[in-house]
Formats: sequence, structure tokens, C-alpha cells
Amino acid sequence: MLDDTDRRILRHFQSDPELSTAELAERCGLTAATCWRRLEKLGERGILRGQHAIIDWAKLGYAVEVSLRFTLDKTDPRAFDEFLAAARKVPEVIEIHTFLGRVDLRLSVIARDMAHYKDIYRAQILTLPHIAEIEALMHVATLKSNEALPL
Repeated sequence: MLDDTDRRILRHFQSDPELSTAELAERCGLTAATCWRRLEKLGERGILRGQHAIIDWAKLGYAVEVSLRFTLDKTDPRAFDEFLAAARKVPEVIEIHTFLGRVDLRLSVIARDMAHYKDIYRAQILTLPHIAEIEALMHVATLKSNEALPL
């Protein structure tokens, strides 16, 4: 699937995604043209899905993060799809994860403060369809946040 050159490119790219193609090529011992072609192929294969701006939402005034775990009432076959469609419309929901097991979904919700969270919870979260059970986990600290793979 990946050869050593692809792994080297990905390893350097994920450690410093702001490198120019020429700088990345130099670190990988390649010509800029070869490096660019390899990056294009990694993108075409869906391995490299793009570059993203990572915004520190706390520095924009969002001081509260809550993880909400949901169990849905699945007596309606449309429950899952209808819940997801409604949850995606809540601007403060920054992540949605699905699970196998007792918990069906997890939403990460951000808010400016607890009063703002209370408003979001009452007006937007509690109105989501097909909820059987909700468990809220208040985020205290991020101890590790790393998307880098061991390549």
C-alpha cells in the first residue's frame, strides 16, 4: 500500500504541515516534482485528505466543552438518521461520533460559559429527536491531542 518514500513524506508532512513542497522534498531526499506527484497520488488515494486550519476555540471565548453521550429510542427505524440530521444543525456541536454498544452517539458541544451551555442544552439538545437517555461529561482538561500516526 505505502512504500518507504510515501511513509517518509507523510512522517515529515504530519510533523510540519506548513512545509513547502520544496522543503518537504529536501527533507525526504526527493526532487520537488517527485514529492509533489507523490502528494497528489496520496490525495487521490484518499490517504492524504487535505490540510486544515486548527482553531483554538477557547481563545475565541468558548470556555466550556461538554461531551454528551446519547442512547436513542430505536423503535422508529428513522431514529438514527433523524437524530444525526438535527444534531448537525447545532452550530456548537463540533464533533459527532457513533458507537456500538450501550451508547449510540457522542456529541462534543462547546459554549462560551455555563449559562450559554444551559441555553444550548435546553433549546437545541433536548429538542433532538428520539433521545432515550443522555449522559453529560464536563471536559476538564486535554491531556493528549495528537492526530499524528506512527509512520
